[in-house]
Amino acid sequence: MTASKLYILDTNVLLHDPKCLYEFKEQDITIPMTVLEELDHIKDRKQSVAQEARHVIRAIDNILSEATSPSEITRGVQIEVRGPDGSVLKALGKLSIFPDHELSTQRGFLPDQSNKDNLIINCALHLQTTNPHREIILVTKDINMRLKALGAGLQRVEDYRTDQLVSDIELLPAGHHRIEGNFWERVEQVDSYQEDGKTYHRIARHLLPDTYPCEYIYDDSDDFAARVVSVSDQEVVLRDLGHAHLMHQNCWGIEPINIYQAFAMQSVLDPTIDLSILNGAAGSGKTLVALACALEMVIEQKRYNKIIVTRSTPPVAEDIGFLPGTEEEKMTPWLSSIHDNLEAMHEHDERPQSSVKYAIEKANIQFKSLNFIRGRSIQDAIVLIDEAQNLTPSQLKTILTRCGKGTKMICLGNLAQIDSNYLTPLTSGLTYIVERFRGFDGAANVHFEGIFRSRLAGYAEEHL
Repeated sequence: MTASKLYILDTNVLLHDPKCLYEFKEQDITIPMTVLEELDHIKDRKQSVAQEARHVIRAIDNILSEATSPSEITRGVQIEVRGPDGSVLKALGKLSIFPDHELSTQRGFLPDQSNKDNLIINCALHLQTTNPHREIILVTKDINMRLKALGAGLQRVEDYRTDQLVSDIELLPAGHHRIEGNFWERVEQVDSYQEDGKTYHRIARHLLPDTYPCEYIYDDSDDFAARVVSVSDQEVVLRDLGHAHLMHQNCWGIEPINIYQAFAMQSVLDPTIDLSILNGAAGSGKTLVALACALEMVIEQKRYNKIIVTRSTPPVAEDIGFLPGTEEEKMTPWLSSIHDNLEAMHEHDERPQSSVKYAIEKANIQFKSLNFIRGRSIQDAIVLIDEAQNLTPSQLKTILTRCGKGTKMICLGNLAQIDSNYLTPLTSGLTYIVERFRGFDGAANVHFEGIFRSRLAGYAEEHL
């Protein structure tokens, strides 16, 4: 039985999700030769995206290696999902390679055959003309390419949204929930108990019907604040944190300005939380809070041995090899926000620069490129993932799976400041992990509200 749809994949889709070949179920997939050429060009770059290119090439090779002749590759090879023992668990559609370079000898649908996008669009148009009984769909994350393809007459052009977990960024959980009025006035029955010096409350589920583990709950009384410990069909268990106690937390001389910063501090300092996701507008205090807590836990509490800071470098300068010095010296320009916050924390010291140098050495702060995070097992460390909104779900998975024994991960990001050409707030890796880790009792997400950088920064964030 021939599949009713034929998906043509653009290069950026394969790079965005190297496992996308297994996401189209029983429908067929074709990859234009132009896309393979682009992958071949990208795989040798000294950029993090080169890893994805090599991963995709291996995935394509694993599928096409079953072909017995070149003509079979053109017709299509069955995509099979295999188990650990090599047995076939499920048969999907077929994967084929389309020799679109042959179209250049014919009359092209779009001019400028040197343009890679045009070659891929022409491939889709050719297949649409020669396969009138099949639905031909071009899948690309390039908005302009989608517009060009539609303008050229292609009937179906789509974005790749298999990894898009929410339809609207407003639906993303904030990690905290405000109860109007006094929370305890709503509670008719509660079972309170103490364990290891902490106070817990067991209440009926209907009081918080939409809550989930690690969500912070507070009310208007400026007295009650708690974190959800567990949720069942009948009840919810809260850990009482106390509003006043939260607001009087102090890490490396930094105290929370509002309740959201206080929630973030609590999540970072709590040893039962393995992943803290701090997201919010520029100037809301994400980096300052995370760094202050990290210094407190490494230098004062000695709970961790070091602080590792990593981030995605901007596309224009992904290749850190052009910068002089060691890996950490190469990364310094892209991690200046860390230095800025260290200077802000020590601005009133007698010798601020000496204090900053002391903090970096004493806390063993290491700046690492995303390229060198792969393959590592990081133990007894705090890992700060800065500018996480610019990472794909695959890249964030790579970093988070490096977490070894005694390591805490902290993701910092602002979905309003995405620099990647292929990511949107809905497809960002930051959005992906916020939704994926919702309900995991070892991960807390806190959305920051309020901007404290300056009056100008606040106005710009709201009006620009």
